[in-house]
Amino acid sequence: MNSVARTLVAVGLFLLVIVGPGRSQEPYRTPPPDVIAIVDASPTPSAEVSPDGEWMTLLDRRAYPSIAQLAEPAIGLAGVRFNPRTSGDDQPPLGSGLRLIRLADAREWTIELPAAVQLTSPFWAPDGEHFAFTSTTADGVELWVVAVDSRRARRLTGPELVAVTGTACSWLPDSEGVICELIPSDRAAVPERPRVPVGPTIQEASGRRAPVRTYQNLLKSPFDQQLFDHYFTAQLTLIELDGDRSAIGSPGIFRGWSVSPDGKSLLVSRIERPYSYLVPFSRFPHEVEVWNMKGEILASIASLRLADGVPIGGVAEGPRSIRWLPGQDGALVWTEALDGGDPKAEVEHRDRLMMLASPYSGEAAEFARTELRAYQVRWSPDGSFALARTWDRPTRATKTVIVQPARPGETRVIWDRSSEDAYGDPGNPVMGIDRAGQFVLRMGSEAKTIFLTGRGASPEGDHPFIDSYDVATGVSQRLWQAEDPYYESVVELLDQEGLKLLTRRESKREPPNYFVRHLRADSETALTHYQDPAPQLTGIEKKRIKYTRADGVELSGTLYLPPGYEEDRPLPAVVWAYPREFRSASAGSQVRGSENRFTFFRGYSHLFFLTQGYIVLDNASMPVVGEGDAKPNDSFVEQLVMNAQAAVDELVALGVTDRHKVGIGGHSYGAFMTANLLVHSDIFRAGIARSGAYNRSLTPFGFQNERRTFWEAPEVYFAMSPFMHAEEINEPLLMLHGEEDTNSGTFPIQSQRMFHAVKGLGGTVKLVMYPDEKHGYRARETVLDALYQQFQWFDRWVKNAAPHQDETVSEEAVSESG
Repeated sequence: MNSVARTLVAVGLFLLVIVGPGRSQEPYRTPPPDVIAIVDASPTPSAEVSPDGEWMTLLDRRAYPSIAQLAEPAIGLAGVRFNPRTSGDDQPPLGSGLRLIRLADAREWTIELPAAVQLTSPFWAPDGEHFAFTSTTADGVELWVVAVDSRRARRLTGPELVAVTGTACSWLPDSEGVICELIPSDRAAVPERPRVPVGPTIQEASGRRAPVRTYQNLLKSPFDQQLFDHYFTAQLTLIELDGDRSAIGSPGIFRGWSVSPDGKSLLVSRIERPYSYLVPFSRFPHEVEVWNMKGEILASIASLRLADGVPIGGVAEGPRSIRWLPGQDGALVWTEALDGGDPKAEVEHRDRLMMLASPYSGEAAEFARTELRAYQVRWSPDGSFALARTWDRPTRATKTVIVQPARPGETRVIWDRSSEDAYGDPGNPVMGIDRAGQFVLRMGSEAKTIFLTGRGASPEGDHPFIDSYDVATGVSQRLWQAEDPYYESVVELLDQEGLKLLTRRESKREPPNYFVRHLRADSETALTHYQDPAPQLTGIEKKRIKYTRADGVELSGTLYLPPGYEEDRPLPAVVWAYPREFRSASAGSQVRGSENRFTFFRGYSHLFFLTQGYIVLDNASMPVVGEGDAKPNDSFVEQLVMNAQAAVDELVALGVTDRHKVGIGGHSYGAFMTANLLVHSDIFRAGIARSGAYNRSLTPFGFQNERRTFWEAPEVYFAMSPFMHAEEINEPLLMLHGEEDTNSGTFPIQSQRMFHAVKGLGGTVKLVMYPDEKHGYRARETVLDALYQQFQWFDRWVKNAAPHQDETVSEEAVSESG
């Protein structure tokens, strides 16, 4: 191990034992009242369309939960954080009301619900005659059902769902009932933690490579394993619409389940011991079986071992993504790695696709191989073909191939491109729910015709579109594309020809609303009529700017000017960005986003600086390019500085800001970027870093798209870690972080130790840790406080900062010459 590596290991070990920064808890603060009014404005409701295209639900949502709600008891086990009192998510759902709209005439009904409900998004029955949703109460999670004809909601279960991992129920193919995970009737009392330890917690390795990411909320002890068994064990239960119910098999811990298209069988994935202290439950050993509807095992499909040794950027060995083949009676399909799951293995084919027919007594049959890793397989309704999307992370190459079980060995590439090429993106296939409840390709009235929707990226910005595509001939036809001055995206396809669409439309001046667009008649019907929720922001100017960095790479960003801005009047500026890696300069130069989007601020957005007398350059391009054999991160710092310098130079050239009054900020990897720019440049007066990572020796098995380990590229980890150069931070740095951040790689300790380093070295730094918050912040109190902290920091250190020495010299020179 070289000297740099030894230094990093020593520093990393030191950081794990030093005491964290002293802290004092203070009351939540609030920004000015006009900002609070914007924060509290209701968000646009979310829409769900029935499978038959006749109806749409609108879920009204609260803007934020309260900190009291987030402060409810929570436990983190096996990679999941949940509320033990409700057996549901530790962060409550925000749905507050439901409406039903008939798309034929835009007539609307409000669904009557109990007061103070906390709803999740509705999910439709395959026949479109009912939809269901869950509601979280003080005692647990309930299931409710609404009949479309009566438009009345009724409770189908009590607060007895096991929803710790998310989805707790799914519809039967005949739409006559649901299958849910329920708390077992014989669940015992919660295990009590031993007052006296029974012994040490032991982990052991036997020479097999087992690189793992830095996961949060893992099991830590035998007692945690008991808690995991207690809270995650569920009883699969069939519940009919009249309330009758019957248990399916014995209780277990389920990784997932799905009903066969004919409604006669269940595909079940059950978690088995031994559990692991290194990976989340999704990587625990599990048995994949086919059951009948009584819970009797008809066949064992796969026994998958603990996946704690998956190669970096790779996949687990054995069958993965096992599912029912649509339109068939009980056939199963899945994907298997041919390279041991290791992306570094040199093989002709990475994956193969398999099929096993009922009654599952023979060997599974291989029907296709893919050159690249198959990460998404989308099936036609009759199961005759699928689009397999394949990808190679190092080269960013992506190929979409057609596979057909009836023609083993035949694959046909229909798209071969770089995943970084936004301009050449053909779009994503439109998916839907078939009559059996299967998630399948939406097919046109013509044989083998599918539909594609995409962002429509171009040098002029995004203009969403919908195409029809004949998979037999490869002929694509543009059916519709959004035009200026609107940004309009397709929410759902409402007919088989692709000529009737549900869209969500907005513009610079108009908030998002839902429309039914009739392409043949070139007409539209407005379904909603939402008004500007923050009219006090009227007058904000927004435009795309383009500029070039020193090495010729073209960059862009969205420039926002506050209401009442006077031309050529420099204002303090906020640059907000997020670095992205590219394999080519041309891909890094492409424009992404649209200036036609409605400007409305949510949460603790940096765009709120527009209310405080700043200009904002949002989504400033921060490409990190590695062409040929070069790795992007080998010159990460140099490229960041070039990007930032080009952005500030352009703002100064436009006359909208003063070079000495610019702050930099970012969230997550953008926070990492911010700290690096303060270390390696003097471009900015101050920085704001939210939920970041700063010491890459604490993520030694890779991060973002970096797949080299710390031991393979210690000099890269060292150079990219602002913590290792904390003595160079000579500009004020504000760090915000949630105390319960569950994002891999951004443990709260990252911010705590960075604060300790900068403080200890005499830098100007402030750390704000938010109780009960994760990677993003949800509570209203936290959101308002985060805005207050950000305003105060940049007002002090950017807007009202003392002049730089070179500014003072310049002013004196002018005075003397005058």
